[in-house]
Amino acid sequence: MNGGTRKRGTTWSYYFDLGKVDGKRKRKEKGGFRTKKEAEAALAKALNEYNNVGSVFEPNEITVADYLNQWFDLYCKTNLKYNTQVGYLRIIQGHLIPKFGVYRLKAITPAILQEYAVELKMNGNSKSHMIGILSVFSAALNYAVEPMHYITSNPMQYVKFPKVEKAPRERIILTLDEWQRIIDRFPSDSRYHIPLMIGFYTGLRISETFALTWDDIDLDNRTISVNKQIVKRNFGADVRKVVEKKGKKELQSSWYFGTTKTVTSNRTVKFGETLYRALKAEKVRQAKNEMKYGEYYTIHVIKVEKDEKGNDMKRIVPIQKCINSPLPRVRMVCIAENGQYTSTDSFKFCSRVIHKELLLAFDYHSLRHTHATLLIENGADVKDIQTRLGHTNIETTLQTYVHDTEKMVERSVDLFEQVTQAKTS
Repeated sequence: MNGGTRKRGTTWSYYFDLGKVDGKRKRKEKGGFRTKKEAEAALAKALNEYNNVGSVFEPNEITVADYLNQWFDLYCKTNLKYNTQVGYLRIIQGHLIPKFGVYRLKAITPAILQEYAVELKMNGNSKSHMIGILSVFSAALNYAVEPMHYITSNPMQYVKFPKVEKAPRERIILTLDEWQRIIDRFPSDSRYHIPLMIGFYTGLRISETFALTWDDIDLDNRTISVNKQIVKRNFGADVRKVVEKKGKKELQSSWYFGTTKTVTSNRTVKFGETLYRALKAEKVRQAKNEMKYGEYYTIHVIKVEKDEKGNDMKRIVPIQKCINSPLPRVRMVCIAENGQYTSTDSFKFCSRVIHKELLLAFDYHSLRHTHATLLIENGADVKDIQTRLGHTNIETTLQTYVHDTEKMVERSVDLFEQVTQAKTS
């Protein structure tokens, strides 16, 4: 941009070209400076303000701490799901700002990042944790390149992640005897019976099971429509306060219906006779309990609120039946005898009992893993299992669930024997 200074009488002025406005050439000029040096300094400041209109800082001066906070507000809040926002902010506040906050953004180099990657490994971080931290920083740096134009390239692209021996993730497969022990401990009159049955007989994720309403279950056709998941949110509070609450009084939280993990997680899952009988009996039992408790029975209504992106979100609000609410009622499947919601938090008690009393390795995902493994062991089509579990691609199903078990090894040997014997006879 053309600009300069000139002396007019006893004072100095600066000027610079604004380009064409409405087809006419425009120029900004300001005078009254005592010296040429003052006019040149004012020119430099005016040019910077003109080139960076709307900015409250010079891009080459912004610190990493300021930039990461800006990136979180401009990008993360408007594009990421709530739980992802919380995870990103924990990495930003717990790792990136303490390490790089005082650096100028433009001072971050591949060498600095490479040293940090090695440091993460040497400090004993797992491969997934290390990649998680570096990936968040890389995403932020990409945004600094485009659309912000604070830096010309992302220095993370040159970083080589150190090799970390990946500890094999424990995947718990229950035997049928172990499953029977669990379901005997939590029979049909337990609030945990139905969540356990759904997980074992359908392979639903825990967040999908505890989001089910009776509208999602078609007993006539024996299908479950998976179209949402349950999410715990701290309402009325900024995400930053949620992350900063550690060591302080818990913020008020509630359960919300959220979108499923992926698009392919939206699916219809068929179930068989055993789960059909359990669900049918549970629906009758809940109707009787509602009559038994009367006005003291807990029901749930839906309150529509706005999230950080301005989108509608549905909060599940528990109220006593005697309260006359204009909000629409929702009938949750996983509830206690008095109607209170059985949440993923509530289910932790069930897991502790299985661990300490039954002495079994268990988490809710082990029901999903057992479901898929039993299907594979008994010859189910992998593509059907992918659809049933709601995986985006079949590679996930193959890598996660298709692995050697004793039964699969024996079946392969028997199959080979059958084929070779048929050829030689």
